[in-house]
Amino acid sequence: MASEARRHSLPYRLASAANIGIVGALCKAFTFGLNTPGIHGLDGFVGLLEKRTNPDERERGLITVSNHISMCLRSLLQKQVRAQSTSLPLSGTHARRITSAWFFSGQVLPTHRLKHSPLGGLFQPTMTEAVRLVSAPLSSPHASPTTPAESDGPDISPSAPSLSDPFSSPHLTYSTNGADTFPSPSAYAGHRYAWIHVFPEGRIHQHPRRTMRYFRWGISRLILEPDTCPDIVPMWLEGYEKVYPESRAWLRPLPRAGKDIGVWFGENVAGARTEAEGNVFEGLRRRWRGLVERDEREARKRGDAVARTELGWLSEGLMYGREAVQLREECTMEVRKAVLRLRRETGLPDEDPKAGLVETWREEGTIRGGGRMKDGSWVGDT
Repeated sequence: MASEARRHSLPYRLASAANIGIVGALCKAFTFGLNTPGIHGLDGFVGLLEKRTNPDERERGLITVSNHISMCLRSLLQKQVRAQSTSLPLSGTHARRITSAWFFSGQVLPTHRLKHSPLGGLFQPTMTEAVRLVSAPLSSPHASPTTPAESDGPDISPSAPSLSDPFSSPHLTYSTNGADTFPSPSAYAGHRYAWIHVFPEGRIHQHPRRTMRYFRWGISRLILEPDTCPDIVPMWLEGYEKVYPESRAWLRPLPRAGKDIGVWFGENVAGARTEAEGNVFEGLRRRWRGLVERDEREARKRGDAVARTELGWLSEGLMYGREAVQLREECTMEVRKAVLRLRRETGLPDEDPKAGLVETWREEGTIRGGGRMKDGSWVGDT
């Protein structure tokens, strides 16, 4: 089904394989050679991945979600599960072309952080791209808001973050700010119902009691909006905060060896195909579809000239309406509960319910760039 015209260029595929292979091999050598890892539930997760080997046979996307306790998590985890994923969080759009190429070939999506840029947030173009990645490929070129801006072309200065694929036609790219240009992964048939790993806490959080911050709502868009409900696998991570403690000062760039590392893979919490069979996310998606249909009816009544129904596109009402916001909150909290259940299985006591509320962290405040918080935890940007 997937043809050469719908695949990334050969140079990109070679660069991606080299990036992931080299980084993965180094991380595996460090994890298993200089530390003591304990991996739980891996067989079940690998079994799920093996069913997804052929992109043409995939029927759903896959989302893995975990706590975020270290800057080194994605690379170390990737090699442990012997598979490739796309990782969503990144601290700002890549600053220079070489950095951009490195991260993109490593399957990291370029995102703006609202803390650092007004272009960040829940509805930035990369979030639309992520929604499409966990769906079936689009049958037509991307429409706004992910198409490149109408201009003289992408910025090709040495400091520009733009990264274009010269072997692809223009509609296989998108822009994060109207000026840069990135290849659009969701346009390729090989990324049909892709796997995305998300750190919903949005930043590193190392707490003495191993609690989590509140989860950000972006994860809800990846569940509510795709054409089918993705598989959702919670993960719990321990020990990486000792490998890269945010409190480190001496030789800060270097990881610490000789640590006990734990990785737990949970069950697929969206494995049931219907709400009646116990898939709570199908119930939330049913309510979301109701909001979308109502929004479309109201748009037609107003006589809107263009009905915008592209996957990932949202009207004002679907972005900021009270019911839409409430639904995202509920969905995000259900994801967090799934991770908490896995946390409990590791033997940790239940955390304070207030830890999952944004109001708790808003009251404590934040530290730009990271540092020690009032509750004794350490935070850091990624």
